[in-house]
Amino acid sequence: MLLESELISTFQTVDDNLNESYEMNDCNKISELLSDSWTLLEPGFGIVSKGQFLESIKGQRLIHKAMKKAVIRVNCFDTIAIVISRGKNTGIYRDKPFDTEVWVTNIYRNEDRGWICISTQESPIPCL
Repeated sequence: MLLESELISTFQTVDDNLNESYEMNDCNKISELLSDSWTLLEPGFGIVSKGQFLESIKGQRLIHKAMKKAVIRVNCFDTIAIVISRGKNTGIYRDKPFDTEVWVTNIYRNEDRGWICISTQESPIPCL
């Protein structure tokens, strides 16, 4: 059993790999790191499928400029990990710039090819 600090370090690397693929807007790499049934629950759009998400990137309706997250907590259950992080995303959506701070919960499943994200939920961090 890994210590909490080891889990956080391990999943910081896993999350960083996913974040880098977003920053590069690399649909092939993103697709490899997300399960086929992956969904995003995003407050402004509701439930978004993997296909819808990738199409918005391919069509350049969504362009990520930067995505940085700090993993805060990891709960690991055999082949499933729940990873909570705090992040900052910048980019362009439908020709309008965005700059958001969010809480992100990624759920990963350990497969033969490594940890694959099966679900993402974002919650905005309000400006105080």
